[in-house]
Amino acid sequence: MSWITGPLVAFDLETTGTDVETDRIVTAAVVRLEPDGAISAERTWLLNPGVAIPEQASAIHGISTRHAREHGVSAPSAIEEITQAVAEVLHSGTPLVVMNARYDLSMLDRECQRYGLESLSERLGIVPSPVIDPLVIDKHVDKYRKGKRALHALCAHYGVSLEDAHDARADAVAAARVVRCMGEKHRPVGMMSSTDLHELQVRAAAAQSASLQAYLRRTASPTAVVESAWPVIPRSR
Repeated sequence: MSWITGPLVAFDLETTGTDVETDRIVTAAVVRLEPDGAISAERTWLLNPGVAIPEQASAIHGISTRHAREHGVSAPSAIEEITQAVAEVLHSGTPLVVMNARYDLSMLDRECQRYGLESLSERLGIVPSPVIDPLVIDKHVDKYRKGKRALHALCAHYGVSLEDAHDARADAVAAARVVRCMGEKHRPVGMMSSTDLHELQVRAAAAQSASLQAYLRRTASPTAVVESAWPVIPRSR
């Protein structure tokens, strides 16, 4: 059965920065959208990440260190709840939509490692699947389109409303709606099963990384290393 005809669950994080090895989760959302786009269930979390939130990160998502410390829940307990919620989605076979999944799912993996919790992969017994990543799919189906491919740009391109950008819940909902629009516009992708689409993205993400690596070698960053694994970057140990 095509993934586009069934429900989708979207997952999004806002964090202290962009390094999956050292930064921390600040907010998270898991939102279920039915085939008609209606939201039927949602969970959100505000964490006390245990470290100061840099001003540049706060400027993006609006959560200050003080606010997180006063109103956020303990990071270990929240990471356990978030990971279990995502695991339950994937155990059910429902596709998990994650914009730039390589970042969000790797960040969640490293937080589990930090607190000695079972990772998502360990709970599932496999690499998280089926995952649907609007970023990977857009680069695959519209390879030569110029311009940005951040979530706000994809929403503008596909005609999806994005209100309160960089709020985890709002971004999750927008990601699910934009990827459904992609599937409707690009029917060969939209008609795939979620399993086949996941495998397509594994190959597409690797090809996209190889292309970027080749570009960097031709420019001023010849020693840069581009991660090719998707949807989770393997741990270094």
